[in-house]
Amino acid sequence: MLLTTIRRARRELADHGPRRTRAEGDFACVALPESDCDALRDLLIAEQVRVVVEIGLAYGSSALAIGEALVSLGAPEAKHLIIDAYQARFQDAGWEAIAAAGLATLCTLLKERSQLALPRLVSEDMVADAAFVDGSHVFHNVFVDLYFLRELVRPGGLIVLDDCQWPSVLTAVRYIEVNAGWQQQPIDGPTRLRSFRLPRPRVEPSFEAFRPFWNS
Repeated sequence: MLLTTIRRARRELADHGPRRTRAEGDFACVALPESDCDALRDLLIAEQVRVVVEIGLAYGSSALAIGEALVSLGAPEAKHLIIDAYQARFQDAGWEAIAAAGLATLCTLLKERSQLALPRLVSEDMVADAAFVDGSHVFHNVFVDLYFLRELVRPGGLIVLDDCQWPSVLTAVRYIEVNAGWQQQPIDGPTRLRSFRLPRPRVEPSFEAFRPFWNS
């Protein structure tokens, strides 16, 4: 059964790590911890998602959690689009984990920078139910990712982020939260993730209504 295979792959990755890493200790430093992966899975199941965009693959721990959510929901049209221009730096360990879990047919990997891939997907009228963001932590890259995700994720959809403890990530998030109507959603249990609900309908703020956000 596919769900059993995915859960076994998640357990194997959490317990033993990938077969190859960039450097000693890199998996523990880079990968989303198992408890946060569980929280991400549960959020997506509660949302009844069918199409998820993920930015950043690395060693694949979050991708497996997203795959578990989609398979658990059983939607025949389920789709998991992953954008990561730097998977080769991880010796394709993340994609290897996806394939080992039996998720290769559910997932599509775009080996491109998300800041360039996302506007193309918007122009192609792609619509996602949710997105998970754990890519570049450079402020302007995060800001561009969030700008285009608010166009790509359906109104009322969910955007989940990792690493908002970094000021560069948090500052990009705060602009859109304060000025574009994103609402932070509660997550059960301790987690470093943050979840935001997009407004329905989409908010397009006036420049005259701009609210300072950097000290809020």
